[in-house]
Amino acid sequence: MFRAFDWQDLIPLAKGAWLTIQLCAMSGILGSIFGLILGIARTSPSRIARWISTIYISCVRGIPILVIIFFIFFGIPLLFPGLELDKFTSAVIALTCFAGAYVAEIVRGSIEAVPRGQSEAADALGLNYWAKLRYVVMPQARKIMVPPGVGFIIGLVKDSSLVTVTGLVELTHAGNIVTNLTGDPIMTFLTVAAMYFVICYSISLLGRLYEKRTGIHVDPLKLPEPASV
Repeated sequence: MFRAFDWQDLIPLAKGAWLTIQLCAMSGILGSIFGLILGIARTSPSRIARWISTIYISCVRGIPILVIIFFIFFGIPLLFPGLELDKFTSAVIALTCFAGAYVAEIVRGSIEAVPRGQSEAADALGLNYWAKLRYVVMPQARKIMVPPGVGFIIGLVKDSSLVTVTGLVELTHAGNIVTNLTGDPIMTFLTVAAMYFVICYSISLLGRLYEKRTGIHVDPLKLPEPASV
């Protein structure tokens, strides 16, 4: 028997929102680290590093995120019978793998956007590749990569709703549970949408603070188009 939506229904939705924040924070941080490594490998002088990173990025960007989630959640236990992953860990791994490929392209594009003259000047000073990357290229590339990175993180928050297929009670799944109890999907998912907006808008505010600090325009509500591999 259904009942009216009331303030008590905000409690499971708030718990789902908190789980979504934790999920996106962990996968965003790990994905950014992984993507940074892949992006540097993509532009490194090592042909093997470029080859490996290019194959990974191309494969992941060519597969829907839902398929990645299904593979991690259902496939890993089948491939490795002794390895049991809980729903949250599986979701973090799936989103990290997905985020790493796209962050890598943001990093690659930002590194290549640094004027070539800067690298040539570093070469003239006798800096090796890693010193040039650390002291000359990355400080300039960082300012370029953060704005589209903010947009991607916002997109990741919204894409995280797909992990509901695994049964993880994040914000979207919590909305489904409350809807089944109240029979009021309109009010429930208006509340869910408002919570997603608050999360994404908070991230956009951080982007605005970065914009004011550096003078670079940030359009955090627009997900950047993936760069071609």
